[in-house]
Amino acid sequence: MQKLPQTKFTRDFQCVTKWSIKDVTWDGVAFSEIAKMTGIKPEAKWVMFHCADGYTAPVPLEDAMADDSVIAFKMNGRDIPQQQGYPCRPFIAHLYGWKSAKWMDEIEFLPSYVDGYWEMYGYNERGDIWDEERFKGHEGKHSRRRTLGFAPI
Repeated sequence: MQKLPQTKFTRDFQCVTKWSIKDVTWDGVAFSEIAKMTGIKPEAKWVMFHCADGYTAPVPLEDAMADDSVIAFKMNGRDIPQQQGYPCRPFIAHLYGWKSAKWMDEIEFLPSYVDGYWEMYGYNERGDIWDEERFKGHEGKHSRRRTLGFAPI
């Protein structure tokens, strides 16, 4: 995948537990480029990211196809560290971090929704940051976040 056209952008990483890492630079392949290569079927509505440790994360196809959705190989100019998901992970800027699955090893296109790891425990199907979609059935409104500090990556 690293031989495909690369993209780079800077966005905040938002955790569902209300902490954030400001201004992370992501380098990788636009998810839309990968999707084009697969010849996804018209009935595909969801993407399931599968990971080497068995973790799964479902994402609506329309969110995965966003302009700032990437399969990232680098964070802040360096290879993604092992503890952060080396060799690659999806990053979808407007969704909470649990949707940016570490150690991704497979992308599956699905016609309908299937729970992933955290969704089995009540996390929201979509996880939109701006709509504060944290838990199933508990959508909220966006409120200003207060930065309490920064963590090195």
